[in-house]
Amino acid sequence: MAQTANYKRKLPILAKLLLERSDENHPISRQEMQRELERWGLSAERKSIYNDMEQLQELGLDVQSKRGRSGGWYIGQRDFELAELKLLVDAVQSSRFLTERKSEALIRKLEGLTSVYQARQLQRQVYVDRRVKTMNESIFYNVDRLQGAIAAGRAITFRYFEYNARRERVFRREGERYRLTPYGLIWDSENYYLAGWDELWEEVRHYRVDKMADIVVSQSKGRPRGGWTAEGYARKHFGMFAGTPCRLKLRCENRMAGVIIDRFGLEVPLIPDGEGYFTVSVDLVVSPPLWGWLFGLGPGVEVLGPAWAAEDFAARLEQAAALYRDRAPRMEERGE
Repeated sequence: MAQTANYKRKLPILAKLLLERSDENHPISRQEMQRELERWGLSAERKSIYNDMEQLQELGLDVQSKRGRSGGWYIGQRDFELAELKLLVDAVQSSRFLTERKSEALIRKLEGLTSVYQARQLQRQVYVDRRVKTMNESIFYNVDRLQGAIAAGRAITFRYFEYNARRERVFRREGERYRLTPYGLIWDSENYYLAGWDELWEEVRHYRVDKMADIVVSQSKGRPRGGWTAEGYARKHFGMFAGTPCRLKLRCENRMAGVIIDRFGLEVPLIPDGEGYFTVSVDLVVSPPLWGWLFGLGPGVEVLGPAWAAEDFAARLEQAAALYRDRAPRMEERGE
């Protein structure tokens, strides 16, 4: 009976040793296995080690052997190849919706899927241009909660916030709860959005998941989505372009603080500049998409410098305005 119990202990110990400390370049010798078993108060003869390796193979582990002076046994095929793990680590590190703490925790778990030697190759830093990690730690769990509500067709309530010029949360509707039937989650521009039927506006609207707080899934059924699809919705609602680098200075109304923080992160300095305004300076590449973004913000944001950038923006606005000024007489002539 004792011998059987010891044998049952041996296999998990050896499997753990192989999974954690072996790969093709680092096989584990018979002597190393015997020393590991001794640490657990178990003994193993040479012949029994060979039998143990066969048993582990029968249980589904891809135990391979390597002959020679530095030979031994190692795990060959794993659930994830090293290249796949590198890809997953890169995705976690570059994901905006994951906080730094959650990213580090997930990467540690991914490292556990390979040997300690190959795990060192996963401890790398991926540079993502102007990556801004989310500040809301609960988003990771909110996504899971929202997926459950979508699958069950249940309505939810939540509070929604923006950031002010002092980097403080300010809840919309004075903290009043939103009521929504969630239809789908959309990943766009490195952010998660929840789209669904908003009961106040009586239409489908979308909200940033990292700005949703105190989500509660109700017991009541929500409004059916009918033929609504996330793909169709995303197509109706907004690249990497070359351009001229500069340090762009903007003067903004205070109400634009949340927009600026969303784009450039909480660390960007917002300098008060008179009653109701602040300035911000950011290193950017001037390109048409940048001007398009600024144009969409309207008169709440002004380009202060450099002078050539402000002049370029003004010229583009004038060109667009002239196009429509010239268009009006032509439309009248055609009776449109």
